[in-house]
Amino acid sequence: MMAKPKKNNPPIVSLDEPINLNDPEYYINRELSWLQFNSRVLHEGCDERTPLLERLKFLAIFSSNLDEFFMVRVAGLKQQVEAKVNLLTPDGRTPQQQLDDIRLHLSPLVAKQNQQFEEILQPLLSNQGIYIIKYMDMNEQQKLYLDEYFKEQIFPVLTPLAVDPSHPFPYISNLSLNLAVVVKNPETEEEYFARVKVPKVLPRFIPLPSELASDNGRPIHWIGVPLEQAIAHNLDRLFPGMNIQECHPFRITRDADLELEEDEADDLLLAIEQELRKRRMGGTPVRLEIQSQTPENLRSRLLEDLELTANDVYQVNGLLGLRDLMYFMGLSLPELKDPPRQSVIPSRLQRLKEPCLDPDVLETEDGKDFFSVIREKDLLVHHPYQSFSGTVEQFITHAAWDPQVLAIKMTLYRTSGDSPIVNALIAAAENGKQVSVLVELKARFDEENNIYWARRLEKVGVHVVYGLAGLKTHSKIVLVVRREKEKICRYVHIGTGNYNPKTARLYTDLGLFSCREELGADLTDVFNFLTGYSLQKN
Repeated sequence: MMAKPKKNNPPIVSLDEPINLNDPEYYINRELSWLQFNSRVLHEGCDERTPLLERLKFLAIFSSNLDEFFMVRVAGLKQQVEAKVNLLTPDGRTPQQQLDDIRLHLSPLVAKQNQQFEEILQPLLSNQGIYIIKYMDMNEQQKLYLDEYFKEQIFPVLTPLAVDPSHPFPYISNLSLNLAVVVKNPETEEEYFARVKVPKVLPRFIPLPSELASDNGRPIHWIGVPLEQAIAHNLDRLFPGMNIQECHPFRITRDADLELEEDEADDLLLAIEQELRKRRMGGTPVRLEIQSQTPENLRSRLLEDLELTANDVYQVNGLLGLRDLMYFMGLSLPELKDPPRQSVIPSRLQRLKEPCLDPDVLETEDGKDFFSVIREKDLLVHHPYQSFSGTVEQFITHAAWDPQVLAIKMTLYRTSGDSPIVNALIAAAENGKQVSVLVELKARFDEENNIYWARRLEKVGVHVVYGLAGLKTHSKIVLVVRREKEKICRYVHIGTGNYNPKTARLYTDLGLFSCREELGADLTDVFNFLTGYSLQKN
């Protein structure tokens, strides 16, 4: 019987009694707090008020979040346990106690997610004409179609890997879905173990032609089968002449945190690139996901070969890797999604004149420019309710093309793959402005993307700083230096979010535009610290 998770409620304290700030009861464990956050994500997927496809999306986000949690936080705790680190956290837990409590809190959440999808959401999807069917439930026409599809589209991509004395247990890539297959030689009666990887280059869900389905005249919006089931029921093509004894899916998660010795790195960019290569190869396994009907002997073999323990196993009754449910957000069924929200442009910015893209032309007559609006008074914006493109992007674009702007300084933590902000910074450098950008290379799982943008910026003459050893720069700030009537003015943007136009349409964030001298002076000091040497204390 599983023990109940420990409650971490702060004690009731009399105001007359002195408070002992070293008392663990006053602190919340970081990892358990994160699990509580992710349980709220799961709650959105279970909430009947949430549109149906949005509920699938939240289940997918819950799984995706957990993948990162295991790759970084659980992996870090396991490293501490192996290194016999027994330092207590402020809330009084050792690394091993944290791992035990994580499993205690997480197991019922994983079971709840699985039950929600298998028992509640799938029937609701069927009622809406969306069918995720099992191979065994397909009719003969559907099986014939899928068998042909397998032969033409799937079979050429697959590579079965035998495991025997001459074939060691194969490397299993991070977050990959696999099939553990047991086959028997009918001549010798010997059984063999093999692994088949479910290829990520193919869609996780295979759609079937709707004309192959009958739903009593009701419209069918989508019908299909999971990719791993199509593979599992065609294994005889991969192992001709052998008898397929059993087949069970499994999925593993590996340590994917970067291990940087920043104090010893002569070149931070090179050090991170080397660590990214190691990440692609994958670190040690930290989690094994299997279906609950997987037999004990197969389960034990996987644990032994992956060097995991029973506490690293998470069992479900249904599909593994529910992050792939995000696939269904691509269906054109707006009635099953949140209604689209249109961001508004603040009234003070609605009549801005367009930035002049000809540097030889100073100004046009109609409307105000962005800087005159800020000079009137500060402007506070709230995304996504107020447009990111109509505020932040406009600010940087105006600065890039305004002939009076002398310099732009900015921090970039995360941005999009087709970033209009980076393009504006490139334009600013090409227009002869002094452009300095701190690109934080240690933005987790965005390191590769940030290296790409850093190099793009450097090629056009932007001064790029890759971050500071021992620190991670989360601040989102822009400083624009402008000449106005023989005077230098500084304009700033200070925000809580990332300079990413895609996530800015989803996440709530605040941003402040100002030309107050004290803010400009503060940001100047910050950039001098980030790009140079500074011992300033105040």
